[in-house]
Amino acid sequence: MGSTIVNAVHAALAVALALMAALAAAQGYPAKPVRFVVPYPPGGNTDVLARLIGQKLAESWGQQVIMDNRGGAAGTVGADLAAKAPPDGYTIVMGTFGNMLVANSLYKKLAYEPLRDFAPVVLVANPPGLLVVHPSLPVKDVRQLIALAKANPGKLNYASSGSGAWNHLFGELFKSMAKVNITHVPYRGGAPAVTDLLGGHVEVMFAPFPPALPQIKARKLRVLAVTTGKRSGLLPEVPTITENGLPGYEAEGWFAVLAPAKTPQPIVAQLNKEINRILQLPDVKAALAADGAEPAGGTPEQLAQSIRKNQEKWDRIIRALNIRLD
Repeated sequence: MGSTIVNAVHAALAVALALMAALAAAQGYPAKPVRFVVPYPPGGNTDVLARLIGQKLAESWGQQVIMDNRGGAAGTVGADLAAKAPPDGYTIVMGTFGNMLVANSLYKKLAYEPLRDFAPVVLVANPPGLLVVHPSLPVKDVRQLIALAKANPGKLNYASSGSGAWNHLFGELFKSMAKVNITHVPYRGGAPAVTDLLGGHVEVMFAPFPPALPQIKARKLRVLAVTTGKRSGLLPEVPTITENGLPGYEAEGWFAVLAPAKTPQPIVAQLNKEINRILQLPDVKAALAADGAEPAGGTPEQLAQSIRKNQEKWDRIIRALNIRLD
């Protein structure tokens, strides 16, 4: 009996001391530069958004935020690096559709598990994709694209920014639901994919807003639809895929900030509060709007729920389509 009480007291003291240490660390946070891992090369959508958030954090803290671009394997190389960093709040990572929502389903030997190895901080945005085609393709809407693909099985090609990337999965979901055979052509990043689409070497792509919008306005690309369940405020005249010929189709991008698992909760709460504030700044909202998105924000718990829900959705799709990358 006595030893049980002593053990309970020791356990309570250990918890109290750990909590006090975490609170003390949060009060002085950040006391040195923070590393922001970007799991993609410089210049892409993920990098631009992460750098904007990093810049705002640095301005608010009066402390340097070091951007660390670690591309490779659809964002999983950088995510694995961040997962293995010390959980002290001095490493954060930009989570994406590829490295947090679908990697578990695509890779048998993934070195990390998103919900086990990361502390969710905050959801940044869910940008839509654009279904675009080369203007030489004789289609004006999704119905016509499906009809053309059915009449020419295997002859149309769609570009993606890489096997396992969001626009690869968006394309495979489209093919499955529309029951068409369109050949997937993976590129090493979005820029070369868009370049070949503009050159007519591929005919179709699920593209992000920033590189596609100027080409749409210049009539070098034709937009057929947006991938999300509702129209974009940036292109309100463009219908959704569901409206335009493929009922039930809905897919959206995903950006979030996470930290290594076991990062002290007070530091996670501080990061969450600060990034929620940053997401409401006019220039940040404008940057997200240029991607066709609105700021998301919310709590770490809501982000964990988003990861869980989307993992389940895309795991069902990936299993049904039998897509594996190893």
